[in-house]
Amino acid sequence: MADAEAVMAGLPRPAGVSYIGLILNRRGFDRAVAAGCHEVGMPVVCSETFSRRNQGMSIDESIDEWLQIARAAHAAGIKPNVTVSAAFGCPFEGEVDPARVIDIARRCAEGEPIEVAIADTIGVGVPSQVTDLVGRLRDALPGMPLRAHFHNTRNTGIANAYAAVAAGVESLDASVGGVGGCPFAPAATGNIPTEDLLYMLDRMGFETGASIDELIETGKWLQDQIGRPIPGMLMKSGVFPRI
Repeated sequence: MADAEAVMAGLPRPAGVSYIGLILNRRGFDRAVAAGCHEVGMPVVCSETFSRRNQGMSIDESIDEWLQIARAAHAAGIKPNVTVSAAFGCPFEGEVDPARVIDIARRCAEGEPIEVAIADTIGVGVPSQVTDLVGRLRDALPGMPLRAHFHNTRNTGIANAYAAVAAGVESLDASVGGVGGCPFAPAATGNIPTEDLLYMLDRMGFETGASIDELIETGKWLQDQIGRPIPGMLMKSGVFPRI
């Protein structure tokens, strides 16, 4: 994240667009505020080992840090959101008990985030787990907007996104072309490709307001910049025309 300020400085500022800064601690929050982020999102990891490797703190310390940041964000007029990360599995500790995810989400909700997200940070989850976990979150946090964040490491990301939508999740994370990953998760791949996700949602009748064609072109441009193939499928196959 060393050049995050330079990225923010180069972004356009059209009306109605909100930029979110990913932060790991209070220093990151201060940087995000100075860079002009409208919203900040902090991960709280569901395993002790991953939490210490990712953020240098225990789960309890991370929750305390989040609650302090959430208060500071509200005071500064910045929207805070929190992501319960590694919610389906940890590369160091294995399976994660859904009860732990719910407990962490409940504790994080005390910071009054605008939404709570669950993240399959290493891409191990399957749709039945998504359905179950979202249902538990709905019961534990009635009225709280939910978001889901899936990685496609084992090719279940789009299926998990469908399950999340069917379970009532309001927002989904994705990345153009499916690029990205996590430096602390062995063999992790990127998020689900934005254009692939939008194709599915569009054919299902959801209105997203985003242009699939422009996203495909952006994916092709990004692939040229990186200089190697990227995971997105729709940029290779194209959109199937409606009758």
